[in-house]
Amino acid sequence: MLALTPFERRMYDPFDMFSDFDRDFFAPNPRYERIRTDIRDEGEKYVMEAELPGFEKKDINLDITDNMLTLSAEHKIENDEKDQNGKYIRRERRYGSYKRSFDLTGIDTEGIKAEYKNGILTIDLPKQKQEAPKQRRLEITEAE
Repeated sequence: MLALTPFERRMYDPFDMFSDFDRDFFAPNPRYERIRTDIRDEGEKYVMEAELPGFEKKDINLDITDNMLTLSAEHKIENDEKDQNGKYIRRERRYGSYKRSFDLTGIDTEGIKAEYKNGILTIDLPKQKQEAPKQRRLEITEAE
């Protein structure tokens, strides 16, 4: 029975049954990890770097809707190995789909640029120019 536990042997204490609940239930699962993203402030723009290893450029989509940037990536890999008769010796499939959204408040959406190289997606997010408050002089009229 212990040989069926592949990574660790655990001894359960019936008086302390909930001690590892949060570790077991809320532990990160690599299948459901989010896209790791770093955002830097470089003065006139923000630079966002998203790690997307194993993806090709055609598998990545950037969509802007209203004031939200949505980054989605999806890829599907199938490996088929057959013998001379066309029967499978091994067949493996892998599928991955990720999606994240970012608020673009204060960003000039027309100036956004993106580049993908070596598994890293780099997005330049220029800040909106602060407009100086308009100034005008009001005309004062005489009361009747």
